[in-house]
Amino acid sequence: MATDPAARNAARAIDALRRGWAVRLSAPDGAIRLMAIEGADAVTLGGFDPDSEADILISAARAETLKLANQLAAADPELPVLVERTPWIDADVATAIADPVLDLASPLKGPFRARSLSAPQAAKAALRLARLAGILPAYFLRQDDGPVEVEVSADDIAAYDDAVHLAVATRARLPVSASESAEIVAFRSPDEPREHVALIVGKRDSSPPVIRLHSECLTGDVLGSLKCDCGPQLHEALHQIADAPWGILLYLRQEGRGIGLVNKLRAYAMQDQGFDTVDANVRLGFAIDARDFSVAARMLDLLGVGEVRLLTNNPNKVVGLEEAGIKVAERLPIILPTNPHNERYLATKRDRTGHQL
Repeated sequence: MATDPAARNAARAIDALRRGWAVRLSAPDGAIRLMAIEGADAVTLGGFDPDSEADILISAARAETLKLANQLAAADPELPVLVERTPWIDADVATAIADPVLDLASPLKGPFRARSLSAPQAAKAALRLARLAGILPAYFLRQDDGPVEVEVSADDIAAYDDAVHLAVATRARLPVSASESAEIVAFRSPDEPREHVALIVGKRDSSPPVIRLHSECLTGDVLGSLKCDCGPQLHEALHQIADAPWGILLYLRQEGRGIGLVNKLRAYAMQDQGFDTVDANVRLGFAIDARDFSVAARMLDLLGVGEVRLLTNNPNKVVGLEEAGIKVAERLPIILPTNPHNERYLATKRDRTGHQL
C-alpha cells in the first residue's frame, strides 16, 4: 500500500523531535530551525545553539501564564508566541517555561518579553508538529541555516494530520469474558507506529451494529485507575455489545484524548494542583480533545460498516463519525456510578465538554 511522501516526511520529523534532534520547518512565510525543549540535552543543545541565543517558541495558552498573551489569544492553543532569550534563561529555565507542571516547584518570575514572529505560519505548524509527536509544544528556535536532521514543510505536516492510511493487518478468533465467539482485527498504518484494533462480537446480520469507540487508557483500562471511568466504561460497553445481535468495539490508540500517555500524566499532576481536566490540557498547550474520530470511521469502512448504533455519552463522537461518512442511527448512553476520585472529572466532562446521558 503506497503512502503519501509528504506524510512520511512529517513522520521523520516527528521521530527526530522525539530523539532531541534539530529540524527545519518551512512555510510560505519563511523557515525556522527548531529543537524541542523536551528532547534537548546538553550535547545536542550545544550543537544547535552554541551561544545560547535561541529564542523560545511556546503556545499562547502557556504564554498567558507568563503574562505574554491575553486570555483571548490563550483560548486558542494553536497560536504561537515567541519568548525573547536573555542570559538568565538557561536550559533549566527553558524547561520550566515549557512544562507548567513545574510551576509550583519552580515559580517563573520573569520578566519575560515576547518578540514578533517573522514566520507565524511556520511557528504555528511547529506547535502542531509537537502535538502530533506527543511532546510539549515548546521549542528552542533559530532563524539561521544551521544543520538539521530533517527538513519538513507546513504542507507535509498538514498531509500527515489529514492522512488515515489504515489497512487491515491481520485478524483472529479471540474469546473474551463478554463473548467466547469474538474476533479481533488489527489495523496498521505505514505513517505511524500506533496499531488500532476492533473486536467484533456476535454474528453479523443486516441490522446496524452496536459500536463503542474506546480511546486507549492505560491507567483506567489496565491499572484500574479511579480517576476516570474508562475501565468500567470499556467493560460495560463489551457487555452491552454482547447483549445486542452484534457489535464492534473499536479500541483507538489515542491515549489521553489524543495527547499521549506522558502528557496525560502531566495533566494528572496539574489536576493535583487544582486544575480540572480541561484547564490542565489547555495550560499544557494542547486541545481539550485532540482525538481524530476519522480513524474510527476508516476502521468501520474497512469492515464494511456504514451505519451504527453508537454507545457513547459524548456528542462529539456522533458528529465526528457522521462528518466522516458513517451514519449514526442511534446514540446509546453508558450509565455508571461515580466514585470519590472521579466525581469532579465526570462533572467537568458534563459541564465543560457537553457529555450527556
